[in-house]
Amino acid sequence: DIIRGKDLYLDHEPGKQHLEERLEQMFKNIQKNNNTELGELTTAQVREYWWALNRQQVWNAMICGVEQNAKYFRDRCSKGGSYEKCRCINGDVLTNFDYVPQYLR
Repeated sequence: DIIRGKDLYLDHEPGKQHLEERLEQMFKNIQKNNNTELGELTTAQVREYWWALNRQQVWNAMICGVEQNAKYFRDRCSKGGSYEKCRCINGDVLTNFDYVPQYLR
């Protein structure tokens, strides 16, 4: 949510505004320093583009410390499998919270 600019709590914590400003600058730099196609997109679109390219790695990093069979995540592995740390037994990364609205998580 923070990367995509959709954090509900942005205005409620003092450091979050500074973080948002830094993210805006980072995505403007990405837009400026990459191919010409990104130059035609808005900063919000560049953020979504970046997220689409990097979401697997971000989710992998966020959940690597989750213990096996921890109940924080619902069972979402395909074919009824369970997960161990970073991924389902079949190799899928658990990204089921990705586009669920923040207030519903």
